[in-house]
Amino acid sequence: MKNLIYIILGTFFGIAMYKAEAASWFRIYEMFNFQSFHMYGFISTALLMGAVGLQVLKRYEAKDIDGKKIVIQPKEKSIARYLLGGILFGLGWALVGACPGPIFVLLGAGVWQMLIVIAFALLGTYLYGLIKNKLPH
Repeated sequence: MKNLIYIILGTFFGIAMYKAEAASWFRIYEMFNFQSFHMYGFISTALLMGAVGLQVLKRYEAKDIDGKKIVIQPKEKSIARYLLGGILFGLGWALVGACPGPIFVLLGAGVWQMLIVIAFALLGTYLYGLIKNKLPH
C-alpha cells in the first residue's frame, strides 16, 4: 500500500511533463538549436526545486517512507567520469529525442517505439552496473 503513493506521484509527474511539452521531440529540437527558452525554463525550474528540496531534506533531517533518516552521501569528484557520462547521455538524448524521464511519458502517450528505447536504457544501465568498478575514478 505504501508504494501506491509513488504510483500516484509518478502519474501526476508524467501528466505535468506531458502537458508542459517536456516530452515533445520538437521542444527538445528547439532547445538544442537554441530557438526557444521553453525547455531551459523547465529544466531550470526542476534544478531549482531539486536544490531547495535537497536543502530541506538536509536541514530538517527528513525520514523516508519507512521512517529511516535520509542520509545524503557526497559524490566522488571525477572529471573523466562526468565527461564520459555526459557525452553518452547527450548522445542518447539527441538520438532518441527524449531523456530518461520522458521516455516513460511518451510510452504512456502511446508512442510504442519507446519500448525499444526503454529496453536499451535498461540494458545500458545493467551493463554499467557490471563495469562501473572497472572505470577510472
